[in-house]
Amino acid sequence: MAKVKTIPATISQFTAAPINSTKKRRVAGYARVSTDHEDQATSYEAQVDYYTSYIKSRDDWEFVAIYTDEGISATNTKKREGFKTMIADALAGKIDLIITKSVSRFARNTVDSLTTVRELKDKGIEIYFEKENIWTLDSKGELLITIMSSLAQEESRSISENVTWGQRKRMADGKVSFAYSRFLGLDKDKETGKIVVNPEQAETVKLIFRLFLEGKTPHAIAAYLTEQGIRTPGGKKMWNQQTIRRMLSNEKYKGDALLQKEFTVDFLQKKLKKNEGEVPQYYVEGNHEAIISPAVFDLVQEELASRSKGKTRYSGATIFSNKIKCADCGSWYGSKVWHSTDSYRKTIYRCNNKYNGQKCETPYVTEKDVKEAFVSAYNQLVTEKKEIIANAELVRTMLCATDDLQAEKQRLEDEISMIVSMTQNIVAENARIAQNQDDYQKRYDSLVKRYDETKAQYDAISEAIAAKEAKNVRLSEFISLMRSQKGVASEFDIGLWSSTVDFVTVGRDKDITVTFRDGTEIKA
Repeated sequence: MAKVKTIPATISQFTAAPINSTKKRRVAGYARVSTDHEDQATSYEAQVDYYTSYIKSRDDWEFVAIYTDEGISATNTKKREGFKTMIADALAGKIDLIITKSVSRFARNTVDSLTTVRELKDKGIEIYFEKENIWTLDSKGELLITIMSSLAQEESRSISENVTWGQRKRMADGKVSFAYSRFLGLDKDKETGKIVVNPEQAETVKLIFRLFLEGKTPHAIAAYLTEQGIRTPGGKKMWNQQTIRRMLSNEKYKGDALLQKEFTVDFLQKKLKKNEGEVPQYYVEGNHEAIISPAVFDLVQEELASRSKGKTRYSGATIFSNKIKCADCGSWYGSKVWHSTDSYRKTIYRCNNKYNGQKCETPYVTEKDVKEAFVSAYNQLVTEKKEIIANAELVRTMLCATDDLQAEKQRLEDEISMIVSMTQNIVAENARIAQNQDDYQKRYDSLVKRYDETKAQYDAISEAIAAKEAKNVRLSEFISLMRSQKGVASEFDIGLWSSTVDFVTVGRDKDITVTFRDGTEIKA
């Protein structure tokens, strides 16, 4: 039998250093707390102080640094800058050993944890988890890491579900909270915790709504606010139209609050998604003091919808944009500048389709023509104020009532809920009990078809109600304005124009008919 002689290892397979080498290991610590609340500040500081002292107390260790992340979740590593810097330094050969409190402090995502551990292990870099007493270069290390990381991930899922439940319970109870620091016009009272109006910022909010109703586009409003040096909700100098649009459609400005507009899809990635019906929403009416009256707010929503539905893009260049209509084709008049480079410069309005395949015979008009026509028509309206108000009140009573539609809407809501419940039941039954799949598919398809048909009816009813309510708002504003008027207008007033006129129509003989918001048509 051959004689076997063992030759002992002299070089570490991980560090390539002699086994008996007395070279110090370069050691770094990692500290993290999951929130930025004040009650966790002590824990955070204690971790940093502890690992700094602990590493420096060892003669065989060389202190490198303490890497930290404060107020950041551990469910993924994408936004943990301290963590990412530490791993990069380790892979660059600056660190031999990383010490951290526990597996849960390192990562609550099993995949991230194992991937990082293996990546470092391949480079001979070790991690020590103090609480679990796990050394990753140990033969049992990876198995223990897998178990502990899975437990930590499950804990994170449980915490996330509990937090989500608590948030939705508060929403269902009508408790409103939002990012006050990035919301213009509303603050949180430090003593009472209630939502209060910020008077200075509220003036900016009112200005935005007023400019929009005067015909300005969100882009034009953003440009104006930037030019005036007014700060955005986030404190920036530059406004954009998206911010204006969000403000114009934010129900909190009329004193209400729609809760759960977004929801977290995945507790690991923390990805937010716009709520399009996947989870319940909660609408709280009269939650706080309004900056914009509900009537004006609803009028703005109607105007937003109206501008988006137009055949041509709403320009908003002037107060007459999308307000002058061609009697021949029904299209809007657009502005055009004549003699733009000389002293005869003149702005006129003409049918947008006149030279676009449409042979409209309507003439161009000037701003002066439209202003004079409005003043004339308005003064005729004022002279018949009592009759106009009476007719408008009658229209409100006869055409704006929504009681029957609301009852039908409720019936359809109940039917939709029943269909959804039936669908959920047959899906659950199919998963629990073996059955003929052809029969199951027919039942399922029948319910889906019924749902789609009922939902279409519901949407149509909802749209009809919204249209009637919008018309009611317009008529209410119109009636209120007419009652407040003491006499005729001596000159063109932009406020009167914006609040009373729906549109004007230009005929072939340059005759101008003004259609007011109550539907009254007066030929100037």
